[in-house]
Amino acid sequence: MSTSNVKSSGLGLSDWEQDALDARNAKRCGAEMPVTRIQSKSDWQAIDFAELYVYRDLFRYLVRREIKVRYAQSAIGVGWAILQPLFTMLVFTVIFGRLAKVGSDGAPYALFSFAGLVPWMFFSNAVTDGVNGLIGGASMMSKVYFPRMFMPLAANAARLIDFGVASIVMAGLMVWYGVLPNAGALALPWILAMMFLTASGVTLWLSTFAIQYRDVKHAMGFVVQILMYAAPVVYPASLIPEAYQRVYAINPMVGVIEGLRSGWLGTRVLPWDLLLIGSVSAILLFVTGVSYFNAKQRVFADLA
Repeated sequence: MSTSNVKSSGLGLSDWEQDALDARNAKRCGAEMPVTRIQSKSDWQAIDFAELYVYRDLFRYLVRREIKVRYAQSAIGVGWAILQPLFTMLVFTVIFGRLAKVGSDGAPYALFSFAGLVPWMFFSNAVTDGVNGLIGGASMMSKVYFPRMFMPLAANAARLIDFGVASIVMAGLMVWYGVLPNAGALALPWILAMMFLTASGVTLWLSTFAIQYRDVKHAMGFVVQILMYAAPVVYPASLIPEAYQRVYAINPMVGVIEGLRSGWLGTRVLPWDLLLIGSVSAILLFVTGVSYFNAKQRVFADLA
């Protein structure tokens, strides 16, 4: 082997010049050296679907890990997905249904409140888990590269298990009260997609802020509690004056909750206007959340 094939360290070359020289030397020896080019990305990037597809197995692993960790060493396991909305429903029924006499659009207040709590519990728990999951995964981010958004989105996807279990309980309550779903239930896939996009968009925004400002993590419980009263969980959207209905619908969870109640309980005709406005808001939340998250993810390992 000629002296030109020896690695020329200590010659004052920059890293990329040294790599280029090594590649040329390897080519002369008949060998092939893989070259990886790492480039900084511009701010506010869209989703790289090709990259997400390559790492799809990692995403499935993270979802399974979230589910296992959540119920590890838990006495009742997935039963918490039943008890949390069920006991909250009982409290709401006594306070808002019996004492405050809040309307329920003709449905039994217990069913009415539970139908609002099922999507709301998914939203609040998914956002909280997603924000905490990204902060808790700081050690992983500093060791290996992978799409960072997988961490909050995996926490959100894992919460769909709880949503499914609570929906089964909702079906049991409907049978108990003798209430049948109507044709509006066919819009369930649309409503679920809208719900997931909303939770994911808010999670990406808040998790990005939480990495930079730890106050966000401490304020999460208070913020989620306040947001619940900005959605029609304990009261019907019909209490909002007609003139403000479309402004109110900018909150995507309004269309989600009212849409589910319409399909499950028949409290109203399927609210197309609330769903359409909410769908636009949900998509904007998700797209801008992804873009802002991608713009800031290169500093996550340093700040976490």
